[in-house]
Amino acid sequence: MAVALPPLNALRAFEAAARHQSFVAAAEELHVTPAAISHQVKQLEAILEVALFHRLPRGLVLTEAGKAMLPELGRGFAHVARAVRAAREGGLAGQLRVTVLPSFAQLWLLPRLGRFLAARPEVDIVILGSTRPVDLVREGIDVGIRYGPGRWPGVEALFLFSEETFPVCAPSLLDGPPPPRRPADLRRHRLLHDWDLTAGETWLGWPAWLAKLGLADLPAEGGLQLPDSVMLTEAAVRGLGVAIGRTSLSGEHLAAGRLVRPFALTMKADYSYYRVRPEGMPESPRVRAFTEWLVEESRAATG
Repeated sequence: MAVALPPLNALRAFEAAARHQSFVAAAEELHVTPAAISHQVKQLEAILEVALFHRLPRGLVLTEAGKAMLPELGRGFAHVARAVRAAREGGLAGQLRVTVLPSFAQLWLLPRLGRFLAARPEVDIVILGSTRPVDLVREGIDVGIRYGPGRWPGVEALFLFSEETFPVCAPSLLDGPPPPRRPADLRRHRLLHDWDLTAGETWLGWPAWLAKLGLADLPAEGGLQLPDSVMLTEAAVRGLGVAIGRTSLSGEHLAAGRLVRPFALTMKADYSYYRVRPEGMPESPRVRAFTEWLVEESRAATG
């Protein structure tokens, strides 16, 4: 049995006022007067028989009931906006908003993206590089690529590929002296570190690798510390030391000969790459086309 809902205008007025903590700002957003916003909120409170705001001299403060309603309403209105946009635009033509880690965008996605743009010139791509968690619905993001365990709330995740890690260095280091031909040779080379790794990403750090190589006595933090995977990779390419490379981020440099693997040892990552999109939303033609292309590129990259 369908639940009777309050008037849509009243819900919109509350959501905007709660988000801005202001009737005036909500009125500006919705192109009505502050009095109209106040009236709509009072009507909603009367229907629900619960106060949604504490009206204080210094402004509005959400009650517990208001705090509980706001995130759900925000997601609901974002879903409606996306559905309207999909119905209005239809087909492939239009904008596709893609969220992706900046390192993955620079070292994996951008080197391949030209093939998608050539095949689908009617799609306008907006790349949103971010390392923070994003709310796909609220931020109006169509699709994303994420690295992790594959389980995120409110998200439909499609596996793309797993990855392995391994030591890498510039070819010039192999000319020595001394060339890093065996794990023990690392004692005479600078180690490159990504200091922004999370605590769980052990397969990307030197402590786990030195233990695997039988070099646990070698100081794991010595060497050059860098803030992200892009700088780490660039430092390795320029011969500044030996880094932990990754299938996803080192592949182009290995294929071009800018990086080499000094010895054939690998460690499998616990995380993988996934295509993500908002759970429960219809898959637009643009998202479907981009997903199909991602799957094809992933298969080609991993053989």
